[in-house]
Amino acid sequence: MALLGSYSLYLIHIALLFRLCFAADPFANYELELSYITVSPLGVPQQVIAVNGKFPGPTLNVTTNYNVVVNVKNKLDENALITWSGVQMRRSSWQDGVLGTNCPIPPNWNWTYQFQVKDQIGSFFYFPSLNFQRASGGFGSFIITNRDIIPLPFSTPDGDIVIMIGDWYTRNHTALRTALDAGKDLGMPDGVLINGKGPFRYNNTLVPDGIDYETINVDPGKTYRIRVHNVGVSTCLNFRIQNHNLLLAETEGYYTSQQNYTSVDIHVGQSYSFLVTMDQNASSDYYIVASSRFVNQSLWQRVTGVAILHYSNSKGKAAGPLPDPPNDVYDTSYAVNQAMSIRQNVTASGARPNPQGSYHYGSINVTDVLADQFQVKGAYKLDFPNNPLTGPPRMDRSIINGTYKGFIEVILQNNDTVVQSFHMDGYSFFVVGMAYGDWTENNRGSYNRWDAISRSTTQVCSQGTVSRIFIV
Repeated sequence: MALLGSYSLYLIHIALLFRLCFAADPFANYELELSYITVSPLGVPQQVIAVNGKFPGPTLNVTTNYNVVVNVKNKLDENALITWSGVQMRRSSWQDGVLGTNCPIPPNWNWTYQFQVKDQIGSFFYFPSLNFQRASGGFGSFIITNRDIIPLPFSTPDGDIVIMIGDWYTRNHTALRTALDAGKDLGMPDGVLINGKGPFRYNNTLVPDGIDYETINVDPGKTYRIRVHNVGVSTCLNFRIQNHNLLLAETEGYYTSQQNYTSVDIHVGQSYSFLVTMDQNASSDYYIVASSRFVNQSLWQRVTGVAILHYSNSKGKAAGPLPDPPNDVYDTSYAVNQAMSIRQNVTASGARPNPQGSYHYGSINVTDVLADQFQVKGAYKLDFPNNPLTGPPRMDRSIINGTYKGFIEVILQNNDTVVQSFHMDGYSFFVVGMAYGDWTENNRGSYNRWDAISRSTTQVCSQGTVSRIFIV
């Protein structure tokens, strides 16, 4: 198990080695080249990592059961690996692009990944997993669409839109990495990017002139599937579209019970699909906003990403204040309640990569219990704790012995002052409980044992607890 960075995305990885075997399903072949280019998303020229000369990188779109072959060429000046966030690789975990199961790709070398997206659908993204390179880019969307014989649990959308949001620093990843290695905090980001671009100038004081911003073009009356990925490194972002409802439909490969939100907190590493109907009168363009959460807003006011939703019959530019973010100063349960309101659509047809062939996880005996407090990284050990640790945090890395087709309960308790994201590479897990305070045995009585969402990345609020069961 490896947890990457004290403020960046935590990566939980369990290496199970199987012989790779491809069925007679179609192949999708891609060539990706990592290189440096210079761009100015926040008005300051800086070096970023491009994929095929683009920042962000191209979208890879495959279909359920396809065999995916991706040849990655490393034109950077340091080792690199590409990982596929949320894509499950139970039979090819050594293709996941994580140090420990993959050897790094040296500069001017290449490596060809081969894996099958067996029984999978949904919204994911790829990114470089070494040396804090993700802070400089190298990411792109990875979409797995349904086979024709598998119906969608909603009407076919009129279009598919990808939106990549994330905090951004004008210092490149090597400078940020040096600061982290010296024990320093990353500090406040310089901004939030939307699809690699800076904010629309909604405020002349906070946003300088000349910033290139993203415009999403839509037609009135149509419904679009909008896939949103938080590709940042440290900051939870609240996503919202002015005057439009976000009908949640899918997250990280699993269809959800469909319900409307005016805004959704999207934590580092998380992906969502929303169905958004263009039902406004287009008196003007509308703001698309990604703003920081769980921070001092008076200090972080400029750390806001703003794009434009442009109707084809729009009568003018967007103007006025941004739509308000959630106000939970006096209701600290807002974030937890929203997270636990996201439920799995248990009646939807679709891909279900479950080795037991059953989603009755609530009645399955847990074969092991694991607990983590603070962060775990460092030298490999076989002593992952069964109970939360006491005392000051320590750096460590443990390998977990899992039972084949067994279930493990993991309790993550965050006593830090900032929200953390925890990701399990190549697997998904059921988020069955979340609450503030210390976890006790009594918490099991409140677990969602019927329709808990299955996902690959979850948040742990500060001074809070998330409990989950996942499959190994």
